[in-house]
Amino acid sequence: MTASLVAAVAALALLTVLPGPDLAVVTRLALSSGRGQALRGALGIVTGLLVWGLLTVAGLAALLAASAAAYAVVTWAGAGYLVLLGLVALWQSRSAPAAVHQLPARSGQGGFRTGLVTNLLNPKIAVFYTGLLPSLVPDGAPQTPTLVGLVLVHGLLTLAWLGSYTSMVVRASGVLQRPRVRQALDRLTGVVLIGMGVRVAATARA
Repeated sequence: MTASLVAAVAALALLTVLPGPDLAVVTRLALSSGRGQALRGALGIVTGLLVWGLLTVAGLAALLAASAAAYAVVTWAGAGYLVLLGLVALWQSRSAPAAVHQLPARSGQGGFRTGLVTNLLNPKIAVFYTGLLPSLVPDGAPQTPTLVGLVLVHGLLTLAWLGSYTSMVVRASGVLQRPRVRQALDRLTGVVLIGMGVRVAATARA
């Protein structure tokens, strides 16, 4: 059973570091609003994972994954949100290169809210948690407690990865914050977010 748990954690770690909307959003927050907002964004993402985990244990996420209509609604909402974030990045990049762009953040909650909404509107998390996660439970292990443990491990791995990634981006800020580089990154991030939104929309099934 120990070997199976190690394999399960290794699978979660691999899935954690794969690029996706969460990483793009944290990149955007780190470049536009700094370490604090990026870390809040990571916390929002992890909170979203925990919510999906609770829904999975309760069986509700399986209903979403099985319902074409519900899946389509969440998919289109998530795609629209990513496109909106991308358009904001492109709009901000139109300004003079010397300008420093800041995402709106009231009472320090902007980053957390952005990360949370991005994750909650990602139906692929529901599909992953209801389809793959149960298969990682070792034979003979109690289903519900092990699922809860795997969700918590996934949350911790995600927080550690996004926190480390944020630190790397911030350490490179001397180069990344140069006006021309910053403007190019704003535009690149905007295009990537819009592209991800389009790709998410393409998976919607009505």
